[in-house]
Amino acid sequence: MTKKQRYEFVIDYFLGQGPEPETELLYDSVYQLLVAVILSAQCTDKE
Repeated sequence: MTKKQRYEFVIDYFLGQGPEPETELLYDSVYQLLVAVILSAQCTDKE
């Protein structure tokens, strides 16, 4: 299997599994999304 075939296989798999991915982060602009991602990376999921 060539690199291109592997790439196409992975892309097809993910398109078939979740063609409309969604995020739980709320944002109105690209800047807000960037800040939300940075801040979410600072949080832990420990309870």
